[in-house]
Amino acid sequence: MSAANLRARVRAEMTEEIKTVARRHLATDGANLSLRAVARDLAMASSAVYRYFASRDELLTALIIDAYDAVGERAEQAAERGATPLAKWLAAGHAVRDWALEHPHEWALIYGSPVPGYQAPQNTVVPATRVLLLLGATLAEAYHAGQLTEPATTTTGGYADELTELAATYYPGLPGWVVGATISGFFHLCGAISSELFGQLNHSVDGDRRGFFEFQMRGAGRLAGLVG
Repeated sequence: MSAANLRARVRAEMTEEIKTVARRHLATDGANLSLRAVARDLAMASSAVYRYFASRDELLTALIIDAYDAVGERAEQAAERGATPLAKWLAAGHAVRDWALEHPHEWALIYGSPVPGYQAPQNTVVPATRVLLLLGATLAEAYHAGQLTEPATTTTGGYADELTELAATYYPGLPGWVVGATISGFFHLCGAISSELFGQLNHSVDGDRRGFFEFQMRGAGRLAGLVG
């Protein structure tokens, strides 16, 4: 291995170690990360950590991208195993929930309250849309297979025009209401998981929370027009 390759390998390993320690701090400090605290846990000088991440925001961005990619990949892999659009919809939803329960602090980082003073850069956008686009692709598949019916509630006015424009840009050949159903389904998914994760179900669902989640996702699927 050349000296350049060795340096790159060491840098990559150190970068991952810093992010691992930072994720542990999410559990105790939330998004209020301190590079000095991370450096202390690594027995490093804070100036050394700054050679890998120039600021707290840069480290947060790395953690956010990793989290979006991890939950997106989990959902995509689960959806691939579904035999029908509805099965893919449910499998993706359960996969996202399972990931959130395994990584509650990372879920809070990407779907919880905004981090004060932090402005997400452009390179977070593509990872952030993986789950949304997966749901959209699932509904698009259902639409082309004749397994998606237009909901009884219609969208009118300026928002209907916006949905038509979005469909023309991202899903050519699909009506705008499919895009609207995708967005609605995504927020049903996030809301259901966050309600469970942040304690809103404590006094209303004491038993089979997985079953209650599926009930919600099937309802969101029906609202989106999924049949089958």
